[in-house]
Amino acid sequence: MLLSGNLSIEMLLINALVLLVAMTVHEFAHNYVAWRMGDPGPAQMGRLTLNPLVHINWVGWLMFVLIGFGILGSAPISPFRMPVENRRWRWLAAVAAGPLSNLILAALGAIIFRLFTDAILTGPELLFNFVIQFVFLNVLLCVFNLIPLFPIDGWQIVLALLPPDLAYHWERHRTTTNYIFFALLLLSFVRLPGIPNIFGLLISQPSQAIFSALMGA
Repeated sequence: MLLSGNLSIEMLLINALVLLVAMTVHEFAHNYVAWRMGDPGPAQMGRLTLNPLVHINWVGWLMFVLIGFGILGSAPISPFRMPVENRRWRWLAAVAAGPLSNLILAALGAIIFRLFTDAILTGPELLFNFVIQFVFLNVLLCVFNLIPLFPIDGWQIVLALLPPDLAYHWERHRTTTNYIFFALLLLSFVRLPGIPNIFGLLISQPSQAIFSALMGA
């Protein structure tokens, strides 16, 4: 899942800043909603903050900036610390909060672009590039995190949505979906003749469609 090839220093810095903001809000959203759903862990571990230093995985962040993939951060949340009552839906809210927060950020960026289009288009190129990347990368993170493969948020979302009998079978195949995830990731970097870039189909095309809809393109 490459962001783009041959990035300039300016674009690398823009991507680094946008990803730092997007990751921080994403992980904060997981932690905050989980805490509101009854999990005391985020508060006990000091995760109810928008300080990126608390959430960031520096190696993963740098990898994402340079090659387009990396584990940006983590949220120490657990359904088993939540009250038993409506636990399934509490967990769904906590897990879905991350991708949803990125979609909200993308929408806010698109609103700013639409409200101040002339100023952004005639202003410094740095400003234009930042707004465009802010919207696109947040859309990208939202779509990526909805993939139903472990350890992505989408896998947990499906688990929470399934009735107990189907959820049991879905849980049993956790490792299998993890292998599929890493296989698809590998194929996105090592292109083999006749084998399409599945991640490109799953992520890039939906991301471009959502980006265009938000920006009015």
